[in-house]
Amino acid sequence: MRLKSLLLTCVGVAIAVASSAASAQTFPDHPIRVIIPYAPAGGTDILFRIIAPEAGTILGQTIVVDNRPGGSTIIGTGAVARAPADGYTLLATDSAILINPGLFKTQLPYDTLKQLRAVTMMATSPALLVVNPRLPVTNLAELIALAKSKPGVLNYSSGGIGTGPHLAGELLKLTAGIDVKHIPYKGTGPALTAVLSGEVDMAFLGISTAGPYIAAGQLRAIALTGHQRNPSVPDVPTFAESKLDVDGNSYWGIYAPSEVPDAIVDKLNQAFTKALHTPETEKKLADLGYAPIANSSQESTAQMHAMVGQWISVVDKAGIKLE
Repeated sequence: MRLKSLLLTCVGVAIAVASSAASAQTFPDHPIRVIIPYAPAGGTDILFRIIAPEAGTILGQTIVVDNRPGGSTIIGTGAVARAPADGYTLLATDSAILINPGLFKTQLPYDTLKQLRAVTMMATSPALLVVNPRLPVTNLAELIALAKSKPGVLNYSSGGIGTGPHLAGELLKLTAGIDVKHIPYKGTGPALTAVLSGEVDMAFLGISTAGPYIAAGQLRAIALTGHQRNPSVPDVPTFAESKLDVDGNSYWGIYAPSEVPDAIVDKLNQAFTKALHTPETEKKLADLGYAPIANSSQESTAQMHAMVGQWISVVDKAGIKLE
């Protein structure tokens, strides 16, 4: 009886493996839906739509973008986490997928690290720490010295609690040992307006957002997150040059349900990484301040796990609470 049961189990496994292999060989045989947990025309939407046509051509199928904003990206991300594991429903999102486990913890209706796997990390873009020109500082050392001389007096804006710019500010506070106040606004636009008007002293902003105002003298660039200078702002030093680890870069990736077979994920990875590295795409991304990553699924999944752990630590150390 035990032998019969063992044989049936082996036959079942063999059938499942054969079925999975057959699915991978014919994949994709109909359009692929990619859920973006933001409204159209945002950074994630713009980035993904640059590469989607080329990736679709490589795969031989249409890639359909499905914008599902709301719930701090939880609505769209949850839809993918619960989707069939066949590779036809994917997620394209930013650093929110890495930050939310620390912010929401057990409140998330899915387990990010158990229910999702990375297809590839598409790109990264640094954040600029900018100040209103009326603030009497021209570099990071002067800003830190001023903040230490006036603990709790200086402040910075962000587009809301738990956003990338908010957490970049918290990283700066932790690594530099300064006390500056966070002022959350409802979106990047109001946060930008606040620092332009002098309502707040500083902010972390994207290069594409801050660039025109820096060129016009309305904002002063102090430092750049990450470990490399950016060609679009070559004169702005990184935090790393001041021996501060403020990796507040934004990251954009493509994700799939965790049980999607490796062979299908590999096909998707090959298509998206190839699309990211065409000369035309690389130029478009560089003009917008993005740097392609296009790594393997294994590398990207490991990166995802490491960053989730990093942001959980930052949220806990900073004592960030959602209101």
